[in-house]
Amino acid sequence: MAAGLAMSTTATAANTLPDGYRALVVGASGAIGQAFEQLLQQDPRCAQVLGLHRRSSIAIDFEDEASIARAALALQDAGPFHLIINATGTLHQSQQMPEKQLAQLSYAQMLSTFSVNTLGPALLMRHFTPLLDRQHAVMALLSAKVGSIEDNRLGGWYSYRASKAALNMLVKTAAIELRRTQARSVLVALHPGTVSSALSAPFRGAEIGRPASQAAAEMLAVLSRLSPADSGQFLSYSGESLPW
Repeated sequence: MAAGLAMSTTATAANTLPDGYRALVVGASGAIGQAFEQLLQQDPRCAQVLGLHRRSSIAIDFEDEASIARAALALQDAGPFHLIINATGTLHQSQQMPEKQLAQLSYAQMLSTFSVNTLGPALLMRHFTPLLDRQHAVMALLSAKVGSIEDNRLGGWYSYRASKAALNMLVKTAAIELRRTQARSVLVALHPGTVSSALSAPFRGAEIGRPASQAAAEMLAVLSRLSPADSGQFLSYSGESLPW
């Protein structure tokens, strides 16, 4: 899809999620995940919304591979789902800030970042795409514009950039497969923009970021208008198609 086409499509298309749709938010304990869950609970067209995180009744932990498969199995009777959103992500931890230089790279930090931002979401696609409704469903995985290789002009943030670039490739590849096996499913990588959250706090997030509730509403407006033709795209919260 050409740059800008997704924006015009989502701006004019009708809501493609059916009345009584069922939604699932993974990473519902974070700022964006909580905002998505609350927004969906308030939507009269949404019949059911479930939120998963490390401490939910159906627990899921991207650093525990088996928990992803167990969660999918536990949710079989609750589906199929028309909307699945992965809102998990990590940029920094208490003792680990994003690397600005090659000299700061460490195996442990890269592995930790990739586990949450790339490997966990990849296994989520493996185990959760079978839970999507076969008539129409959207699965969105939160990515980041800094994961765009073409758009990288400043450098730095090695692990985070690379983990999101890898996630984008996994989404694109999985979308190609789903076109053959689940032709009515939509799979996209979604950039939320800068949001006031713990993830952005050390980087002036409270000053330059939008409230999580606003970001979730903007992203849901995009997701609710996607069609199968949009599958495999890297989209912004505004509906703009981003460069890989």
